[in-house]
Parts: sequence; C-alpha cells; structure tokens
Amino acid sequence: MKKTVLIIDDDVRLSEVLSRRFKAKTDYLVHCYSSASEALAHEPQSVFAVFLDMMLEDEIGLDFITQLKTHFSPEHLIIMTGYASIPTTVQAIKKGATDYLSKPVTFQALLQRLEGAQPNHEQTEPHLPMTPAQAEWEHIQRALHDNNNNISATAKALGMHRRTLQRKLQKLSPS
Repeated sequence: MKKTVLIIDDDVRLSEVLSRRFKAKTDYLVHCYSSASEALAHEPQSVFAVFLDMMLEDEIGLDFITQLKTHFSPEHLIIMTGYASIPTTVQAIKKGATDYLSKPVTFQALLQRLEGAQPNHEQTEPHLPMTPAQAEWEHIQRALHDNNNNISATAKALGMHRRTLQRKLQKLSPS
C-alpha cells in the first residue's frame, strides 16, 4: 500500500514540482492543497506525512498544526517556511510539528526527513551569515512571540508605528 503525502502550500509551482518529484522518484501518493482549510475539508484519513507552509495566502500554517494532526494522524508534520525564526520553530514543535525546514529546501532533504536519515552535511550548502533584513525579521519575530502575537504591543516594544510593523510582516521574508 502506498503511503500518502500531503503538500499544503499556496505556491502552486512549488507544490507541482514537489508532487512530480515524489511521483517520479518514490512510491508516495501525493495530494496538494493551497490552504490548510482546503485540506481539512476532505474526509479524515491517515497519511504518512504533511508538508505545511507556515505562511499561506490567508492563513498561518502554525494555527492549523493541531487540527491537521487530529484530522490526518500523520507520522510526520513538517513546517516549510521562508519565514524561519527561533520563536516560530519552538512554537511549531510545541504544537506538534515533527520538523521545521527553511525554504528553499531540496527534494533530497525532504526525502531524508521522511526516511529518518540524517542530512549529509557534506552535500549541503555552506551556512551564510544573516543579512540585515534577515536579522530584522528574526528580531521582529522574537518581539512578536514575546508579546503573544499582539501587533500593537509588539509595535510599541519595537518603537514603531503599528502600521509600519504590519507592512513589514506582510512583505516576503528576507532571503
């Protein structure tokens, strides 16, 4: 019996590429959804793995971890995000995610996580220092976490206007 993998990501191209690779190189059965709500609208079933984007178009993936785990009982629930930060990593793991990966992530890295293999560090790219934009994003994420995701309190703690903070949060993650 084939194991089922769910990909929940609003980046249609990424979902299609991952789906094609899983189908071509593995025996996994793949279903793609552009939102967690869309995935949860389907009948409950047991799946092997869920790859969940943290920042979906109208949803925050972290808010759906518990529901997805209850609905699908996955062995692996892996958050994939371009918005990686220490507070969101901790939050995801506390809510029940089994892993947390920063985008871009290679198909090989995803397979290694599913198969329980340790990543081969010789084949990974060298770690580059954070850019100023990434450092700012990390600082904002920590402040948000410390203020229980309250935008007004976080903006006050950071010494910026609430709307400025909202604009920064709506921008794509620094790369």
